[in-house]
Amino acid sequence: DEAVAWFNDHAEEIEAQVAAFTALGKGKTKAAPPPQPATPAKPPEKSPARKAETHVPRESKPPAAVKTAANTTEEDPHAEEAVSAVPAKKSTPVPEASEASRAVRISTENMNRLMGLAGEVLIESRWMPSFTAELVRVKKKQDELLRVVDKLSSETSGKISQDRIDTYTNEIHHKINICRTLLSENLTILEDHSRHSTEISHRLYRELIASRMRPFSEGIKGFPRMIRDVSRELGKEVHFKIVGEETKVDRDILEKIESPLNHLLRNAVDHGIESPEDRAAVGKPREATLRLEARHRSGMLNIIISDDGRGIDIEKLRQTVVERNLVSKEMASDLSEAELMEFLFLPNFSTKKTVSKISGRGVGLDVVHSVVSEVRGVVRASSKLGQGTTFELQLPLTLSVMRALLAEINDEPYAFPLVAIDHVLMLPRKEIKTIEGRQYFTFIDRRIGLVSAQQVLEKTPSAAQNAEEFAVAIFSDRMHQYGLIVDRFWGVRDLVVQPLNPRLGKVRDISAAAILEDGTPVLLMDVEDMVRSMDQLISGNRLRSVDSMVGDIPPPKKAFKRILVADDSITVREVERKMLTAKGYEVDVAVDGMDAWNTLRGGDYDLIVTDVDMPRMDGIELVSLIKNDPHVKHLPVIIVSYKDREVDRNRGLEAGADYYLTKGSFHDQTLIQAVRDLIGPSTMS
Repeated sequence: DEAVAWFNDHAEEIEAQVAAFTALGKGKTKAAPPPQPATPAKPPEKSPARKAETHVPRESKPPAAVKTAANTTEEDPHAEEAVSAVPAKKSTPVPEASEASRAVRISTENMNRLMGLAGEVLIESRWMPSFTAELVRVKKKQDELLRVVDKLSSETSGKISQDRIDTYTNEIHHKINICRTLLSENLTILEDHSRHSTEISHRLYRELIASRMRPFSEGIKGFPRMIRDVSRELGKEVHFKIVGEETKVDRDILEKIESPLNHLLRNAVDHGIESPEDRAAVGKPREATLRLEARHRSGMLNIIISDDGRGIDIEKLRQTVVERNLVSKEMASDLSEAELMEFLFLPNFSTKKTVSKISGRGVGLDVVHSVVSEVRGVVRASSKLGQGTTFELQLPLTLSVMRALLAEINDEPYAFPLVAIDHVLMLPRKEIKTIEGRQYFTFIDRRIGLVSAQQVLEKTPSAAQNAEEFAVAIFSDRMHQYGLIVDRFWGVRDLVVQPLNPRLGKVRDISAAAILEDGTPVLLMDVEDMVRSMDQLISGNRLRSVDSMVGDIPPPKKAFKRILVADDSITVREVERKMLTAKGYEVDVAVDGMDAWNTLRGGDYDLIVTDVDMPRMDGIELVSLIKNDPHVKHLPVIIVSYKDREVDRNRGLEAGADYYLTKGSFHDQTLIQAVRDLIGPSTMS
């Protein structure tokens, strides 16, 4: 036959291939040479290949590989020996991967969609209990109907025959009892279904959350070696201890916090831990202890980095804050230790006089704060001089769901990240005090300024403010703490975070959105941005009192020309504001370019004065945005900068600035004259 002829023609090639596979199966690195015939071929019916063929059911065709091996064995006795090894090798049981180690690859995009769906299922499941409550109400209504029928029966007993009344009454009772029975049965079924549905949705959500989780150890694999290298280079002895390596962390958060943790650990070894000689001199062990701990606590991920080094000199820190003109000497003396520690996270802030190649100077902690804020977390520092320093990062367990406090503002719900709220309280009106036109209240021996959420969000004041007590949430950033007045609190909820459309850009005071279980949309507040807005209202003397925040109050008519000053230096900002205010202009201030842009879009200004080097958005970018926006491109802009090179000047003017001044111009009337040239005198004509 043709198949037999083909095998005869290719016998040598087949023999070589089979021998090669046999050699590989036996673990040899090279295939043995083709075996030479030593004994006559065995009868075909006793060959292993024939035996393998007999196991195939008669009604089905044997596999092609088996047929090929069988045919080869019949024609060539040398191939038989090699082929016999193949089924023998296959018969050896091969250990399979356990179910726990099997993995399915899935794209990040698909996983994120699944996370969103799981969150929606979780929210939808919450509708069932409310529907059950509605059925209970229906049942109560039926009971009321039954009582009405009984009353009707008693009142009409003398007008129609009693037999007919009894008949109708019995029929009504019978039908109502049937309805009650059916309703009770279905109510029981619905309650069971509701519990089952809620349990499934929670299991689905937990499984999906778990699929995103990774052990904390995966993100810190290189830290022990890094600590060894840095301590060896600095001549220090450090025992690095890791606690909670198996703590589960969201993979996105794990990736984002690797760099901040690296900064904190390097700073601890470089700045926090003393040399072995210095430690021995003060009675400490020569080997310092550096501890990195991860744990779940109160629904949050807590990461703690602590050392037993020299600690931070609080008084030296207070002095540095004053020397850098961040606060006045009088204000610095009143700052608590926790407030002073917040200055460590400012850009380029450091108490060190020299730059270290290990950890730099004043860079790492700013990175830590930025990344932690990006994932909606907080970072706190504490220290005891001579005993050590501790940094605590409090992070959400996952970025897809946020635990938030819902508050009502002008009949609309808004959500505040729970991690960003310091305190929540009901404040009696009588405890509100006023000093220099600003309202405040005392909480834990501290004066806290009051700002209405309606004014921050530029909403019309409502009658809800006309009450004997106010719902107040206390927020803070590194340097300020304010109380935000809302209409009322709705409670704490777990919200599935939905990002805003990128085409909206950065919306002032808003970070994202979510959907409540009843389908109501809710905006998530950007607390850090909101605190800046509150600070701007207070520093610009535009704060309304609580009593004036009742009813529809039209904005005051503009009588003076308004100027917006943007500078990240509080000293320069205040100098410019005082200079312009003294000349009769109304001046508002912004802490950086982003703050200025948000303020500009919500206000009516005649001139912008801006610095160049600012965080989040620099002055050049701000000027470009202004000149490209049809609503505000007509506004004149003055750039005031330390940079006095011609290339910097040309860069600012090319962006669209009308004047480019250096900050040395404060010593004369150059700034005032430039303002008058552009917008004229302060009063409106």
